[in-house]
Amino acid sequence: MKSSITKFLLLLLALFTITGCSSHASGANGKPKKIILDYAYYSPTSLVLKEKGFAEELFKKEGIEVEFVLSQGSNKALEFLNSKSVDFGSSAGAAALLAKAKGSPIQTVYIFSKPEWTALVSKDSSINSVEDLKGKKVAATLGTDPYIFLLRALEDKGLSAKDVEIINLQHADGAAALLSGEVDAWAGLDPHMARVEKEVGANLFFRNPDFNTYGTLNVRTEFAEKYPEYVTKVIEAYEKARQWANDHPDETANILAKEAQIDLEVAKIQIGRNDFSVSKPGDEQISAITAAGDVLKNEGLVEGDADIEKIVKELINPGYFK
Repeated sequence: MKSSITKFLLLLLALFTITGCSSHASGANGKPKKIILDYAYYSPTSLVLKEKGFAEELFKKEGIEVEFVLSQGSNKALEFLNSKSVDFGSSAGAAALLAKAKGSPIQTVYIFSKPEWTALVSKDSSINSVEDLKGKKVAATLGTDPYIFLLRALEDKGLSAKDVEIINLQHADGAAALLSGEVDAWAGLDPHMARVEKEVGANLFFRNPDFNTYGTLNVRTEFAEKYPEYVTKVIEAYEKARQWANDHPDETANILAKEAQIDLEVAKIQIGRNDFSVSKPGDEQISAITAAGDVLKNEGLVEGDADIEKIVKELINPGYFK
């Protein structure tokens, strides 16, 4: 009997230890002990949030710790959300849709900017149009907005992914592969795209701002259901950062240049390609992400019987926004 009781108590102690060590464990009064946010060079708003300490300032009085984790691309941010490594992750809207369609338990609760952050880029003067890509090697990061932008550009010109050889590389590696000649073109992403444009005169041969889906802040559904008021508070901190970025473009460029370790003029190019005027997700975002979803479905990246409109409506949740 004593042995059974001892084992039971040891089990309780082990469970308590595991729960207490979890970064997502509840504190007093149902509060999280820690909130983990990502930051990304493609999200200037997140860089301002991190630099200015707006989140730490907001949560300090409640005794909630704030931690930041770097996302190198939408795919990484979404991986972090799936693995519970972050509570909030920054991605392109279309990338979030692709993840949602594959079962990722996330919600889009905020728009950090409307960027023109991707274009098709070449260094070879023989590639000046989407049609010139037929049979060529194109670098792109699978599951991200540049990748989806590439698919939409190909479809727009009567081509498909089968007409090119897509080389899956993370964004910075794609830029390096373009410069070294390992690939013929690259589906670029700022700030890497702005850097090769300025420093080596790379050609942004296909641009279409409407094919760029919005920059979205996504939350783990589990976190949102457990701590809905803290989703609203994170949005409050983000709003402060977004408004600051909108009012201080030069200072925001300085923050980006420092964080990404890039030239200030390159940072200014990227900031100039961001519109910070919209932050609440709504019909415009639903329309843009749905259009991207239709392309993903046509390419077989989303199940053929998937209801894109339904998935988008389940993904986008403006309800936490005050």
